[in-house]
Amino acid sequence: MLNLPFGHVRFCDGISRRSVLKVGALSFGALNLTLADVLRSEAAAKKQDPAARTGHKAVINIFLGGGPPHQDMWDIKTEAPKEIRGEFEPIRTNVTGIQIGETFKRIAGMADKFAFIRSLVGARGGHDAFQCTTGWPQQSLAPMGGRPSIGSTVMKLQGSVDPSVPAFVGLAEKTAHTPWSDAGQTGFLGATYGPFKPSGPDMANMVLNAANKDHLPDRKSLLAGFDALKRTADYQGTLNAADAATERAFDVLTSSKLVDALDLSKESAKTRARYGDGKPYQFQYDGAPTVNEHLLLARRLVEAGARVVTLSYGRWDSHGKNFDLVRDHGTKLDQCLTALVEDLEVRGMLDDVTVIAWGEFGRTPQVNKDAGRDHWPQVSCAILAGGGMRTGQVIGSTDRTGGSAKDRPVGFGDVFATLYQNLGLNPETTTVMDPTGRPQHLAEGKALPELV
Repeated sequence: MLNLPFGHVRFCDGISRRSVLKVGALSFGALNLTLADVLRSEAAAKKQDPAARTGHKAVINIFLGGGPPHQDMWDIKTEAPKEIRGEFEPIRTNVTGIQIGETFKRIAGMADKFAFIRSLVGARGGHDAFQCTTGWPQQSLAPMGGRPSIGSTVMKLQGSVDPSVPAFVGLAEKTAHTPWSDAGQTGFLGATYGPFKPSGPDMANMVLNAANKDHLPDRKSLLAGFDALKRTADYQGTLNAADAATERAFDVLTSSKLVDALDLSKESAKTRARYGDGKPYQFQYDGAPTVNEHLLLARRLVEAGARVVTLSYGRWDSHGKNFDLVRDHGTKLDQCLTALVEDLEVRGMLDDVTVIAWGEFGRTPQVNKDAGRDHWPQVSCAILAGGGMRTGQVIGSTDRTGGSAKDRPVGFGDVFATLYQNLGLNPETTTVMDPTGRPQHLAEGKALPELV
């Protein structure tokens, strides 16, 4: 936890240098890993590749845990029998020739800002976020720790935009089925490159405990206490022996920028209403809630300097009541996803920020006896926006039943190659070193020429 003396701040025998430096002991994906460790790694990354930091490109990766039903979202099968087509009708969009499910009226009205992938293949069938955060099968390089997520990789290669804001942030709420709240694993890069998780122990290190709150009743007093502590530390020379990374860690925790980015009260009521809150949370069970405000937080974090923000939205494992679930989750996603894209565009950020929403696999063409759809890794879908991509199009198609890719199959690696390219990293030439000293490519596919 954050150890700060308040009131008359002084360093005496009861407060050691070690105690003061505990402000840097945030948990970035591993126990006993300090914020200073993370900052050292980011500094090393900047030294290795200064050209990679010339612009602030970012990715917001929205994981639809459980496997969203592609036939009820972006790929309505109008010619299929009802037991396959389901209950939803297609609706026209503002792009001639593109139709999507009736639940997504807002997205239909601005389909020119989106690209719909209908032929995503290569899912391994596991109920986890691994392929949607790395682009690789989970077994790949498993003996040396596995493949790192895009957030960890970008953190390694590009470092931070702002020293007081983590490059990689995971907003996923903790889920009973824990793989659905995986913000992105560090793989062979090691724990230093893990995500900052505001909803976990990381944020607890940035707030005062109850006793300290009694002494500092408002934010102004809190900042005054931080300033006094820093002044005293400088005067006493207590931090002189600390390395630059530790000093930066101290600065992060005494800066308000990250805390401000996570404070939605700073948004107007109109903006918050546009995103909605996603309540009431329904069909959650062991998965994630439909927290619409996480998409707003993602925008605020990117605006503050984050490069990769991941989140888990809803629980789409619809073995029963599939159509009721899509009406609930789909309507809420329709609201917050369009709000995010509009928000990014108004702020001049849309060309620099790539947004993607997808799940680990698709659902069966055949509707089961419980009005549900079961697991179907053969083909699935994704929706993308921003990143300077050519949107207002559909990529790929499935057969009459939505059971397999008919043309233009797209692999997870192809999508990740596109994301990396949008971030300013050439997926064909950029590599990261594994523990054996061997360079590893970022993705096993190629950026989609239709988009970039």
